[in-house]
This record gives sequence, structure tokens and C-alpha cells, in this order.
Amino acid sequence: MIRIHLTAEDFARVRFAARPAPLQELNAALTMLFDHGDALLFGRWRRRLSHSLPAAAEPFGDLVPGREAPAFVDVFADSLEDGLESVRALPPDLVRSEIERVYAGHAPAPPWVRELHRGDAGAWRILHRAQRAAFETVLRPVWPLVQDLHHAEFTRHALAVAEHGVGAALAALVPGTRLRGAVWEWEAPGERDVRPRGRGVLLLPTFHWTGRPLLSDLPGRPVVVTYPAGTGLPPEPAGAGGFDDALAGVLGRTRADALLLLGDEHTTSGLARRLGVSGATASAHAAALRGAGLVSTVRAGRAVLHRRTALGSLLVRRGDGARNGRA
Repeated sequence: MIRIHLTAEDFARVRFAARPAPLQELNAALTMLFDHGDALLFGRWRRRLSHSLPAAAEPFGDLVPGREAPAFVDVFADSLEDGLESVRALPPDLVRSEIERVYAGHAPAPPWVRELHRGDAGAWRILHRAQRAAFETVLRPVWPLVQDLHHAEFTRHALAVAEHGVGAALAALVPGTRLRGAVWEWEAPGERDVRPRGRGVLLLPTFHWTGRPLLSDLPGRPVVVTYPAGTGLPPEPAGAGGFDDALAGVLGRTRADALLLLGDEHTTSGLARRLGVSGATASAHAAALRGAGLVSTVRAGRAVLHRRTALGSLLVRRGDGARNGRA
């Protein structure tokens, strides 16, 4: 059970985020991406994004060795650039303690995370590059839709507050939350009591998360409740999947996925890991794509490196243009 103990000053400082928060929406999307629930609703979306995430985004996953991310990636600025600056400006002690917390009981952290623990500027650049790459792939295509959904949710909440008051609006915000006197609560594993003591509460809807509300309680900041809103389906751009499905009809699903992945260079073993197939199968698919002139292969020492050719990229870009009504 999570309980937020609200004072009169906290009630006066309950506010709704005026705009969506790019990095927090990204956190919600990545949590759903690597979760295994709601397969019927999120399965195709997960497959599409897991095949298109660039290599630059992969270090972001190193920060979540278990099921819980460090608190310092919870950033609620309403622009991507401000969010990245906010992450970098966090107290070093908080960053160190959160890395230690999430890695407790897990394998040793990768070198760049250990450098981040020490406050290394290069490690911060790796993190920011990963966040930016993940945002561009996962959220940029649907960001206008997220903004529209957020505005609709903002309006819904404002009307609820105007008609019924803040207390009733909190109780009705998400099914399963309750307001008992001055305590706002909902079911969750374990017991947690949060006391803002005048810091107030910020309400932030997310459109990529279907679980219970998520709580952020950082010192000196309002308590932030990120709650699931929207339809329960992941936002997708109009026509998403049409070209991918057509390409799969010609090449086969696995070869189409391989072609999309090879916009970045991959070894055979890396390609196999991303596709979820054996090394021999990945090699055979790469050979078939190479025979069609869609993929090039070079040897670097003992490794074999595959990458999409200009013809393969032209085919993919042609599909992007069709999705956007330009072809």
C-alpha cells in the first residue's frame, strides 16, 4: 500500500502538469517495452520497437539491472533539452546512492556505469546520448499524439476539480485510488508512507504505462505521481506497421526485421541476439539479404559485420515515405 499524507498546504499545491514530460514518458515506454505483460495489446508494438532501437540507446538499459530504475532518471521537465540538463544537475550523492541501490545483489555494473558513479563527464554524455536516441526512436514519431492526449487529460482533470473539488478529483483520478481523510492511497507491493510536508503533489499522465501509479519522492521537490491514462494501447503513428507488414510479406518477417535492424552495423552474433534466432540462422538471413544487394558484409578480425546497403536503405526510406503519405 502506498499512502500520501497530505497537509492543507499540500492540497493547495496539488497541480496537474501543463505539458507532457518527454523523459518520464520515455521511462514509461521503455518499462512497457521490456515488460512481458499485456502481450495481446503490446506485442506488435514491442516487436517493432525492439527491432528499431539504435545501438546508441542500449546503455540506457544498463541502468536497470533489475525491475526498478534509479530515481535520478525520473525527470519531469516538459522539454527534452531541459530534461537532460535536469538529470545532469542532480546532486552527485543522489546519483551514487541510486546506482548502488539498483545494483545491490546484481552483477557488477558495466564500466561506463561505474564511471557515472564517479561523476565522469564522458559517462554522462553516454547516458544523454542513449536517452536522446531512445526518445527519437520510441517517442518522436508519436509525440504530437502524446501532446494531444495530454491536453485532453488536462482538460478532463480541470473539469473534475472545478465541479467536484481537488479531493474528489484525486479519488477519481485512477481506478483503485482512494482518499481517506487527508491520506491518498492505492494498492502496491509493500508499505510506503510519503509525507510531502508542504511540497505539494504534481500529477502527470502517461500514455505508455498500464500498471499502478508510479511515485517519485526526491528531496526538495514536489511528490510526483505518474499515472496511466489514455486508451490502454500504445500510441502509434497512423499507418504504423503497414509497410513493415508488406515488406515481411515479400522477404519474410525475420529477414524484414533484420533489414530494419541493419541500419546500424551488427555482428552475426549481435544480429542473432536482437532477432532471437541462432547464429547460423542469422548468418543465413544476412546471406540472403546480401544476395539481393540489400546488405553488405565485411570481415573485421574474427568478427563478421553486416550493414544495410544504400539500396536497402532506399527501400526502407521508401516505406517511411509511404507511411507519411509521400509515396
